[in-house]
Amino acid sequence: MAYSMTGYGRGEKIFDSRRYTVEIKSVNSRYCDINVRLPRVFNFAEAGVRKLISDKLLRGKIDLFIYYEDRNSEGSEVVINEGLASAYSIAVSEIAKITGREDDLTASRLSLYQDVVNVRQTSVDEDRLLEELESAVNEAIDGMLEMRKTEGDHLTNDILGKVSELEILRDEIAERSPGVVADYRQRLSDRIDTILSDDKREFYDESRLAAEVAVFADKCCVDEEMKRLVSHFAQARKILSSDGTIGKKMDFLIQEINREINTTGSKANDIEITNRVLKMKNLVEEMREQVQNLA
Repeated sequence: MAYSMTGYGRGEKIFDSRRYTVEIKSVNSRYCDINVRLPRVFNFAEAGVRKLISDKLLRGKIDLFIYYEDRNSEGSEVVINEGLASAYSIAVSEIAKITGREDDLTASRLSLYQDVVNVRQTSVDEDRLLEELESAVNEAIDGMLEMRKTEGDHLTNDILGKVSELEILRDEIAERSPGVVADYRQRLSDRIDTILSDDKREFYDESRLAAEVAVFADKCCVDEEMKRLVSHFAQARKILSSDGTIGKKMDFLIQEINREINTTGSKANDIEITNRVLKMKNLVEEMREQVQNLA
């Protein structure tokens, strides 16, 4: 079961006067990179939330946003920084004297100055809040996993389709390969017949032709590459049908597939094989891009 690394989820829970809204999104990443943004009242819960995410989402750049509202006025306390308010007031009066302007600072304007008025949460039951918060986080994660699975299924089916196309091209190359040597022998023989006259042809040592063909056959033989590709394609199907993280495994396997295809292309002395190698390389490159999005 493959999962994409791209997804979005949302969870919302209401307990009495407390409302929790959690949004989570993720994009591609080689590792599990978690960024949590939460209200100050939940600073104590950050480590627990991170663990909750890392246990379920193994890879991806993950952003989690937590919004919290408590409609019970007893849950919050407004605190006035009296010393800072007094200092601001004195400073404004001094500025008025220095500049000759009217001191028109009102209490409402003074309350807007930084840190003059602060909202502080009264004592809270952290265990209860953590349990409530985790239920909302789990709901968001489950929503994301559903989206990631849907996208992962689409990616897997598309990659499997490309593996099937690669297998067809591989079989065509394996079928064509023996004929390359025969064609080379015929071309070489025809060239010798063209160069040598009939009376000289009988003195030509046929063993030299055989030796030249043998050297060519050894250089262009791709039997080992074809065998390894069969194994790699079978392994790709096995990985894509397995559970857990498969992105890194598939990324490594695609490198191995690409290596065998490149070797086949470098050995090929035939336009038909070269054309099939180019098609295979295009398919592998498309697969490589898709695998980057698998968890």
